[in-house]
Amino acid sequence: MKKIHFILALLGVLACTPGMPASAQSDFPTAQQWNQGVVGWNLGNQLECSAPGQDGESMQIGCPDGSINAETAWGNPKVTAKTIKAVKAAGFNAIRIPVRWQCHITNANAMSVDKEWVARVKEVVDWCLKEDLKVILNTHHEKWLEGRPFYANQEENCQKLALLWLNIASEFKDYDQRVAFAGTNEVHVRDNWNQPTEENLAVQNAYNQTFVDIVRSTGGKNAKRHLIVQTYVCNPSFGLDGALIVPTDLPENGKKYMSVEFHFYNPWEYAGEGTQEFWSDEAGLCWMFDRAQQEWGNTGLGVVIGEWGVTDHGSAAKLDEVRQNISYYCKTYVSEAGKRGFSSFVWDNNSFGQGADKFGIFERWKNMKLRATWTMEGILAGKAEIGK
Repeated sequence: MKKIHFILALLGVLACTPGMPASAQSDFPTAQQWNQGVVGWNLGNQLECSAPGQDGESMQIGCPDGSINAETAWGNPKVTAKTIKAVKAAGFNAIRIPVRWQCHITNANAMSVDKEWVARVKEVVDWCLKEDLKVILNTHHEKWLEGRPFYANQEENCQKLALLWLNIASEFKDYDQRVAFAGTNEVHVRDNWNQPTEENLAVQNAYNQTFVDIVRSTGGKNAKRHLIVQTYVCNPSFGLDGALIVPTDLPENGKKYMSVEFHFYNPWEYAGEGTQEFWSDEAGLCWMFDRAQQEWGNTGLGVVIGEWGVTDHGSAAKLDEVRQNISYYCKTYVSEAGKRGFSSFVWDNNSFGQGADKFGIFERWKNMKLRATWTMEGILAGKAEIGK
């Protein structure tokens, strides 16, 4: 990690973190305050797409021809202000914007980002803020980073991650505190979602610390911005019992301005594959949420459920009954998360039909028509339960 600090010092950012007058510090919500009551939506399969014609698993860092059109590469239309307005009108109060940066890098040595892509991301963020939606901005599908959680790659990856976040954080440093940053996504060895090794965990923890260090070093509003760090593969179980080492923040911040993120499609057979038609394991859901509260929430950290959802499924004979059950699941999920002060962001990939990975809620090709009404009804019912 010494080389990370050398990079920071060379760029002149470690020694120039500006302070803030005491009167301004009240404008900075703690992570727990930021998360309170947040029921969010994921802009899935849009800004995190690979460049047109590029393998989505490619670790290539660069800016191939046509990369500015990446957001439509996976079959979705371009995001518009109407997209965001529809999300707000439906009842959500926050949006998580997954972003792939690796196919928009103009200089791999400096991890500099194509200015046209930065402008596009800012445009979408600005639309969210205009609707008074909170925003999570992350690095998503950075395959060079996510797919190599090994000691052999740790130093190089941490250096590149530091430079990438230096560029992102500098571009967004003047944005207000409705905008939060999330350092990584689902770091894992390709096609291996199982229990991580000690090496895997150590590399994820190094990524988290690098992210916090570099963002804080840019100063200004970033000195107290809500920062979100991840468990390995964003599996909550892989962060419990100290497996996730909470990064050291600035001394004056303590743990107040940081959240732990996990993703929880549980059980996967029901939520992701759809092979299990019905769900009734409220106790299992609450057990995991309680563990997260005990491990992180009770220590002053925020908790962000960055992704969750239920694929549309069910046999034709039972479809109405299954969708009623999905609605109940969504209500239970959102209300139990919210009652513990967790923010939650449902996954929407604009994919419809019956079976695995059909997480669509709004039809983006049909002017954001709300199609999964059963999902939305459950989410709103759960939102109404928060704070009761």
